[in-house]
Amino acid sequence: MSNQAAQQYDKRPHIQEQGKVQRKGPGISISKYISYLFLIVLCIIWIIPVIFGVTTSFRSQTEVVSSGFRLFPKEWIFDNYIAILDNTSTAPILRWLLNSLFIATMHTLLVVVVISITGYGYSRMKFKGRDTLFFTLLGISFFPGVVNLIPSYKIIDALGWVNTSWAMIIPGLAGMGNIFLVRQFMNGIPRDLDESAHVDGAGHFRIYSSIILPLIKPVLIVCALFSFTGSWNDFLWPVIVFTDVDKMPVTAGLLLLQDIYGNYRMIGQLMGSAVLAIIPTLLLFLFAQKYFVQSINLNSGIKG
Repeated sequence: MSNQAAQQYDKRPHIQEQGKVQRKGPGISISKYISYLFLIVLCIIWIIPVIFGVTTSFRSQTEVVSSGFRLFPKEWIFDNYIAILDNTSTAPILRWLLNSLFIATMHTLLVVVVISITGYGYSRMKFKGRDTLFFTLLGISFFPGVVNLIPSYKIIDALGWVNTSWAMIIPGLAGMGNIFLVRQFMNGIPRDLDESAHVDGAGHFRIYSSIILPLIKPVLIVCALFSFTGSWNDFLWPVIVFTDVDKMPVTAGLLLLQDIYGNYRMIGQLMGSAVLAIIPTLLLFLFAQKYFVQSINLNSGIKG
């Protein structure tokens, strides 16, 4: 009997632990359901205007003006997209898309080159005042970009780049936000690799191109995505530096769909142009979203 009592006594803690685990279960599931509910509500709030904008591009101008809020049109039409593609004089949307694609691509490629070299200098090379210079420039970058509009335009005008693609390609190449990300990512790469390469006689350029550059590919891709979308979606700067209709990017060109009173004449065509304008960046994010997760860990330059 004593052995049976001892066995029953030994089982009590396990029973208590099971009870605790079971009591924790409902709390965990409730918090999970609340989190899911919150995310679903946010998703609905975000996606309804997007769906309404897309469906509006398939409405007639009469329906847009006369009917109230309807998520889906009464009659689906493609006249807006046909009118957009046929208009090659006052609003050449295809020409604007090609201009934006060229500008954003060239800007992104140069950004990757500049920030990777600059990040290597701030992370791997030692020179007097390196950290002071870096954090000073980082602090200056916190000022609003609108402060630099007039000086930037004066420089672009002096260089003769007004109404040219260079007015959007060159400014902003050395963004301190991107350089900061690259520098922090490089700091997570062991310096033993550099020292071993130095022993073998490799210089800074060989170390940068053969060792560092392949390891920082995830953060460079993320910076490239930010740079591409930032250049593609930029509105204020291209409106200032472009006056030639044929040379405008798509964001500045959409402004021409307004009338002289600042009202949009054809809402359906405007929404159709906006839908066409977001397709490249949407596809870009769909194909490169996995690199965002890799870049979150700034010490992931070397995989375990």
